[in-house]
Amino acid sequence: MGPIFFITAISFGIALAMDAFSVSLANGLKYPCMKTRKMCLIAGVFSFYQAMMPLLGWILIKTLLNIFTGLSAAIPYVALALLGYIGGKMLYEGIKCNSCGECECGKLTFGALMIQGVATSIDALSTGLDMTTYNFIEALISALIIALVTFIICMTGLFIGKKAGTKLADKASILGGVILIAIGLKIFISGVFF
Repeated sequence: MGPIFFITAISFGIALAMDAFSVSLANGLKYPCMKTRKMCLIAGVFSFYQAMMPLLGWILIKTLLNIFTGLSAAIPYVALALLGYIGGKMLYEGIKCNSCGECECGKLTFGALMIQGVATSIDALSTGLDMTTYNFIEALISALIIALVTFIICMTGLFIGKKAGTKLADKASILGGVILIAIGLKIFISGVFF
C-alpha cells in the first residue's frame, strides 16, 4: 500500500461522494433548522453506505461474479426509482407549502435517510470491480478512506445547504426535490446509455 493506493482511494471517495454531496445540499436546503448532531448523522449514513457498497462489490466480485453481473444492470433503475420518489415527495411538499403559505422546518425521517443513503451509493457497487486486485485488508482500508472523504464532503454540502436554505426558505424544498430527481436521472442515463 503505497502512495498510489491512498491517492486512488481518495479519488474514489471524491468521485463517489458527489451524489451524496448533492443530496446533502438538498437536505440542508430543505431542513435549514437541523442541528449539528443531525448533520453528523446524515453525513455518517452516507459515509457508511459509500464505504459498504464498494466493499460489498468487492465481496461479490471475489465470490459471486455471475450474480453481480446480473445485478449491475438494475442499479440505474433502482437509483432512479428511489431518488425520483424522494425528490418528487420533496417537490410536492414544497409546492404544497408555498400554496398554503404555512411552512415549518420539518424533519428528515430515518427511513427517508436510509433510502437516500442506498440510492446515492448503489452505483458504488461497481467500484468493487476496480478493487479486485486488493486483498481484504486493502479493500477495507480503501472503503474506510472513501467513508472519511464522503463524510467531509457531505458535511460541506449540509453546511452550504443550510446557509442557502435559510435565505431561500420558501423555495428550498422545491429546489431540493429538483436536485434529487436530477441526480436520479443522471445515474439512470449514465448507467443505461453509457
